[in-house]
Amino acid sequence: MAEVDKPLSRAHFAGLSEGAMAMKALTTVSDLAAAGLVEPSAALDAVAERFRIRLSPAMRAQAGSAGVARQFVPDVAELLIRPEERADPIGDRAFSPAPGLTHRYPDRVILAVTQTCEVYCRFCFRRETVGAAGALPEAGLNAALAYIAATPAIREVILTGGDPLSLSARRLGAVLDRLEAVPHVETLRIHSRVPVVAPERMDAAMLAVLDREKPVHLVIHTNHPDELGEPARAVLRRLNRAGVAMFSQSVLLRGVNDDTDTLEALFRALIRNRVKPYYLHHCDLAEGTSHFRTTIAEGRALMAELKRRLSGLALPSYVLDIPGGAGKIALTPGMAEEVAPGEWRVTDRLGEVHRYDDPARD
Repeated sequence: MAEVDKPLSRAHFAGLSEGAMAMKALTTVSDLAAAGLVEPSAALDAVAERFRIRLSPAMRAQAGSAGVARQFVPDVAELLIRPEERADPIGDRAFSPAPGLTHRYPDRVILAVTQTCEVYCRFCFRRETVGAAGALPEAGLNAALAYIAATPAIREVILTGGDPLSLSARRLGAVLDRLEAVPHVETLRIHSRVPVVAPERMDAAMLAVLDREKPVHLVIHTNHPDELGEPARAVLRRLNRAGVAMFSQSVLLRGVNDDTDTLEALFRALIRNRVKPYYLHHCDLAEGTSHFRTTIAEGRALMAELKRRLSGLALPSYVLDIPGGAGKIALTPGMAEEVAPGEWRVTDRLGEVHRYDDPARD
């Protein structure tokens, strides 16, 4: 019997102890205070009222690392909403032809199959909506799938959310079955944090669902090497053995990974665990996230040093999602030019020019 087919318990499969499996996710300021992660205050309560909290058991176990804790533990700095920040910073809603669907690029669509995540990142560009509901209702899913089936230009479907791997294996499998049955859909992509932040979910049933005739590419969101504990590494090994192609996306975050040593350690760890670094995102203009944003010049300097240290295999593309919906661009000299201190002229894929301003510093 192949190793991936052995009937393992969820705890054994993920490499987590039964004690860790018994821990619950932390979802309130009181939970975080009881765990010694925050000092309760009225200001933190106000943050929690505006932006949801969820810290999974796996990330709770890694929260001794400041690079991990800062991503998930609320901060009163989130109460500062700057004028340039937006509830929908990358303009998903302007390109939504059906519930849960974003069709921004001709050959691919994003399908948000759920609004649930195993963790709620403090910098999330969908932080206004994640956690507000569960799986996409059947009527909405039917409408989205009908649009995909009626649009032959669509070759790739990207499942996102929320987190698609927070769905049950049965429900996720049903969605993938229907997508795989669309003749012109050639590639299925899943964007997820689950293999890292909730590795116990990646059991044999979930692996079986990812074994498809059409290729499934799994893009794993991780930002700091301390997220990649032994349970996560064990899951990445099993995903690789199951034939799932894995890539990563990370967000450049002030106070988390905005130094070359941390990013180098992260990208080397990903390569060691058979994950190709794909994107390093400039932090989006989500509301209450200015304390996380670097300048583009800082990001470019980090990338220049990483190019001196790492092979091309370990280097992601440094990208910006242009606010408002113009799409993603590589932050290369040909696509982004600083025309005044902190003021950038960025050119989208259609040749249109947009202004982007670096974060103001008090």
